[in-house]
Amino acid sequence: MRIICFGPGPQFKGGLANYNTSLAKAFSEFDKAEVHIVSWTNQYPSIVPRDFIDRKSRYNALEGTDIKVHYLTNYNNPFSWIKTAKLIKDINPDIAIFQWSIAMQGLPLRYIVTWLKKHSNIHIIFDLHFVVQKESSSLDKFFTKFALKHVPHFIVHSKKTFDELCDVLPKRQFQLVQEFNPKKSDSQVIHLYHPIYDMFKPNEDFDVETFKKELGLQKYVFLFFGFIRKYKGLHNAIKAFAELSKDRDDVSLLIVGEAFWSTLDKKKWTTRVKKWLFNVAQSIFRKDTESEDNYRPLDLVKELGIEDKVLSLIEYVPNEEVYKYFQASDAIVLFYEYATPSGVESMAYNFKIPIIATAVGHFPETIINGVNGYLADPDDIKSMAEAMKKIIEKPIHRANIEKIANEKSWHAYAEAIVKNIYTNFTNK
Repeated sequence: MRIICFGPGPQFKGGLANYNTSLAKAFSEFDKAEVHIVSWTNQYPSIVPRDFIDRKSRYNALEGTDIKVHYLTNYNNPFSWIKTAKLIKDINPDIAIFQWSIAMQGLPLRYIVTWLKKHSNIHIIFDLHFVVQKESSSLDKFFTKFALKHVPHFIVHSKKTFDELCDVLPKRQFQLVQEFNPKKSDSQVIHLYHPIYDMFKPNEDFDVETFKKELGLQKYVFLFFGFIRKYKGLHNAIKAFAELSKDRDDVSLLIVGEAFWSTLDKKKWTTRVKKWLFNVAQSIFRKDTESEDNYRPLDLVKELGIEDKVLSLIEYVPNEEVYKYFQASDAIVLFYEYATPSGVESMAYNFKIPIIATAVGHFPETIINGVNGYLADPDDIKSMAEAMKKIIEKPIHRANIEKIANEKSWHAYAEAIVKNIYTNFTNK
């Protein structure tokens, strides 16, 4: 069995690179499996003002595997799209799984997929992390339909994503299934889940209390983790925490993550040019979308007078240091404005940490009040503060979270793909 996982390789930052790498590792554990990661070298137009390379993590995510990584696909170089398609054909996999998470990638991915459909018999499947772009524009909607209408098979992680796919491609008359019927596969979408990031593991020797003391953290710690984007609702988390802290002196808010649009040196002329061009493009194609240039949620900490209860580490955390912040926390705060399946939620399960989230997107599907966390009403700071209070007064049993984590393994996820695609269509 030969499989290609197309998406960002392990040299990139963020959840999608971790996801693609973890999926490849899961496939590599199958008997007689040959696994390749075919990766971008540049995932976006050159005007996007952000550094996407992980320059801090030091451990080898693929250590102990025979996975081959091919860094080849450059968004800005159409000749690399041709080379990518030809490389995939030459590798001749039984399955090629493409990670879909950004609408603008529809241009190169459409070319690669249509070329492969014409010149090979490779079974292509798109693993959908979203369908409707978080900051949707007319161009995003075009590229989404432009690419997805040529894809033969899909995986979704939530009912919401499936509904969005049906809206984008209504003529396909999709059905949501757990297993493919090979005779009806063109109209069927596999409903799986977002697996647990097993590359982030608790450290049993880690002294949590000493770490909390060094950072000045109180007894109960609420963690906001990951890239700082407006839709992720850090402003909501800070306001809700401020309400909670009015009545309690034993709580801390720990903010750990990188400001998404502040990774390049602002003094460089290239950065200024990129920002100008990017803002012009946004003004044209995202007329109704507020720019995040002026999103400064941390200003709220001083405004609300909670500087002594909030600790912020605004930087990219190397993968090998992630465990410290999760193990020191009592709950993950995901007060999103809108949401698709969250990588931070997946990480929380691996550390058996309860989740507090707004009831938006897929969260009502995955978070059960009192079982693995608590849901709050969106746009309701009082409700969010109440959910944080429940974590303290009605704590979640960690065994509940462990049970859910065990049901979302990478092995079971990869096995479902093998069963639905490899077994059904290759007859091997």
